Amino acid sequence: MRVATVDIGTNTVILLVAERGPDGRVRAVHQEARITRLGQGVDATRRLHPDAVARTCEALREYAEAAKTHGATAFDVVGTSAMRDAAGAEPVQAAVAQGFGKAARILSGDEEATTTFLGAISGLALPDGPAAVYDIGGGSTEIAVGERQGDGVALAYKKSFDVGSVRLTERHVTGDPPSEASLQKVRDVLREVLAELPKLAFAGAPVGVAGTMTTLAAVHLGLRTYDGDRVHGARMTLADLRAVVTRLAHMPLAERSGVAGLDPKRADVIVAGGLVAEAVLAALGASEAVVSDRGVRWGLAEALLRREARP
Repeated sequence: MRVATVDIGTNTVILLVAERGPDGRVRAVHQEARITRLGQGVDATRRLHPDAVARTCEALREYAEAAKTHGATAFDVVGTSAMRDAAGAEPVQAAVAQGFGKAARILSGDEEATTTFLGAISGLALPDGPAAVYDIGGGSTEIAVGERQGDGVALAYKKSFDVGSVRLTERHVTGDPPSEASLQKVRDVLREVLAELPKLAFAGAPVGVAGTMTTLAAVHLGLRTYDGDRVHGARMTLADLRAVVTRLAHMPLAERSGVAGLDPKRADVIVAGGLVAEAVLAALGASEAVVSDRGVRWGLAEALLRREARP
């Protein structure tokens, strides 16, 4: 059987149609990602902007058609930070109900961390023992440490921090290219927010997931056409991250939008997102990250396929 999962994020809406392969692993049949910036202005107004809602609803309607075209018969649609934080999501819920026949679930920060962890580590060759996963979103960043146990995961630590690429850009980043003073403000905020992160024990390099990390990896690799197979499992040292972020930060937006590997719709928030990536690695005491092209949608698909297979 095939299932479809949709992750309605603060910056990006992502569709996955998946099935379980002969080897027992979840495999993608079809994927789409669209930057709709649902979190536009949410940090200031705590209300979803009508333009952002319209863009998101259009994507959801098209995703519902695509999911059915590719043979999906069960669906799970979730909202994360923007839909947790803001009023005005009724049209989004209506679009989900009309297209998928059910309401979107709003994941708590803890639920998002757990689901992201399950999806992020799938298909990666990781050392035995607990793994650390961090998910840089538009409105929040989730950090979790745990390991697989049977069909699920057991997390020893999970926490959602209210710092993300869109939120930090809207609050603090000024100038084109961004002023050094505004970038330092972002660094200071991240250092303060992540200071509460305890010393965490995990094996190997932490796994970075979601659009900020996959974009930084694609830029680092110079990919003119995004290739998830090359990005998934790619490694970036802290020095690599800093080099990419510094390069992008010194470009005006128009120039940055043309960089190979960078979706122009993400160009305005990628510098702040990159600073989050740097800060998380520093807070975890890590010198390298493994990049995952998977995340919430894959964790949802794993759980949904398991549920649908039950007699």
